[in-house]
Amino acid sequence: MKPLKQVGQSYLALSEGEAQFQQALFEQAAATFRRAMVVSRTIPQDEAFDYDGFDAIAHTGLSNALVKLGRYPEALESVDIALRYFNRRGELNQNEGKQWIDVVRNRALALEGVGRFEESLKTFLVVREMIAERKGELKNKAEMQQAVAQSITRVETALQGKKPADYKAWWEFWA
Repeated sequence: MKPLKQVGQSYLALSEGEAQFQQALFEQAAATFRRAMVVSRTIPQDEAFDYDGFDAIAHTGLSNALVKLGRYPEALESVDIALRYFNRRGELNQNEGKQWIDVVRNRALALEGVGRFEESLKTFLVVREMIAERKGELKNKAEMQQAVAQSITRVETALQGKKPADYKAWWEFWA
């Protein structure tokens, strides 16, 4: 297979995964994003191809699907891979900037899903800041801000019901 064909197939799989995600076919989307990464591995290493950037984009889509499926530990693994790229390289173009926000949001949702509410709240606050400071076009910015505000409220409510690690009921002091 010629490298150009492999690159095309990799990006085609990404767009198929995104279409499946939009159609709420989350299991299929997850499989397609994984397939995109497998195909990209067949591109010869001496080609001018941003393997890390491609993986970050694919893991963004994969983490979207895994969060929707409620597979939070897997989503966290995928998020961490994508964030290694985005946190190091930052926002190189308009689309990657949006994906960076998606990955951080997915991290917050996955942390909430595994019950790590303090970390989730901190991460949602970062997402809120990223959206507020976003330069340029951000489709559905108001809706994103509203969704993050609702998530923050939900996590704060969960934290209020959670007792601190060193908490002891009043009767335990007498035992």
